[in-house]
Order: sequence, then structure tokens, then C-alpha cells
Amino acid sequence: MQNQLDDKLVVAISSRALFDLEESHQVFVEHGVEAYCQYQRKRENEILDPGVAFSLVRKLLALNEDQSAKHRVEVILISRNSADTGLRIFNSIHHYGLSITRAAFSGGDSKFRYVAAFSADLFLSADPVDVRSALDA
Repeated sequence: MQNQLDDKLVVAISSRALFDLEESHQVFVEHGVEAYCQYQRKRENEILDPGVAFSLVRKLLALNEDQSAKHRVEVILISRNSADTGLRIFNSIHHYGLSITRAAFSGGDSKFRYVAAFSADLFLSADPVDVRSALDA
């Protein structure tokens, strides 16, 4: 059954906006993708700290707690991580009790095609280049 998204705000968010991934991003920048993947796999059970958009996402998802109304907001994670390096992110989502059930892991490829594919109304990112790319997509 297809989801009805017409009456819902769909927010796509990057993993770096949702969680503080600056340390692991630095590993990627300094040592490359293989070192980054190894770093994330070794820490898959370590919970990530909240990122710059975490509190906004929590507040948006709280709009769904009104039992008399339909779910008004859906948050979708869009990440350049692969599914295996993204496990740490989903463990953190579960730890914080965030109702994020859909995600796209692009494995290093552009993630912006997923913004349209998920019919996202809004894209949140901590990276200004990502925001510009999303606007151009």
C-alpha cells in the first residue's frame, strides 16, 4: 500500500545534521573512505551525540504525538553512508526514540535524488554545499 504523503510534511535530513559526526567526518577527510568505514564499524554500538538539527527534528516528530490527529510529519534520513556504516546512525535513532523509519544510504553517491524520490518538502543539512546541491537537484 502506498503512503499518503499529501497531508503530511516530509522532512529529509542528513546524518550529519541529525547527529554530531564531525569526528568521523574528520577521519574521512584525513584518511579516506576505507578508514572511515572501519572507524564507523568499530563504533557501531556507540551512541552518537545530537547534531545541529536534532532538537528541531524531535520537536517536529512531537507533532505526531497528538492522538486525535494523523501523523503530520515524517522525517527521512538521507545519507552518503553505506548501509553497514549507517548502522551506528540507526542505533542512535533507536536509542533516542526517534520515529524515523525510512532512510536512503547512497554509499558515497549523491544523496539528492532521494529528496525528490521521497517527496520531501524540506531538506536539513549542516553542510551549506549540500543545501545548495539540494536546491539545484
